[in-house]
Amino acid sequence: MIVVEHDEDAIRTADYVLDIGPGAGIHGGHVVAHGTVDDLIAEPKSYTGNISRASWWCRSPSDAAATSRRTLKLIGARGNNLKNVTAEIPLGLFTCVTGVSGGGKSTLLIDTLYKAIARKLNGASEAPAPRTTASRASNTSTR
Repeated sequence: MIVVEHDEDAIRTADYVLDIGPGAGIHGGHVVAHGTVDDLIAEPKSYTGNISRASWWCRSPSDAAATSRRTLKLIGARGNNLKNVTAEIPLGLFTCVTGVSGGGKSTLLIDTLYKAIARKLNGASEAPAPRTTASRASNTSTR
């Protein structure tokens, strides 16, 4: 399960966290930190990690990252604030994507990951839906 979240309770229960930022808008769109809660706390560039040093933060299970061997890798994601982002997301873990508002979380997961999965699994495309038979008939000429 992948969740885009700012809520501290959700973040602290995640097995794996992707922190996107470092700021909002044009200052976001980069993977700032990833891994366990401890990894975020150790990364000085992580806004989430800096906040997490407060007393309310609790650690995720120490062996959580080691339990997942399979990953899903996004390479060169671009769009809105994303700037050629590469992210590796472990499978089989509760993963939380966090970061400042406008940092690129939703663009990464909805506009990039979700659409890629829909194309791969369902053959979905972003092309306009084909015209119906009725609309085709009205556009044809008769001889």
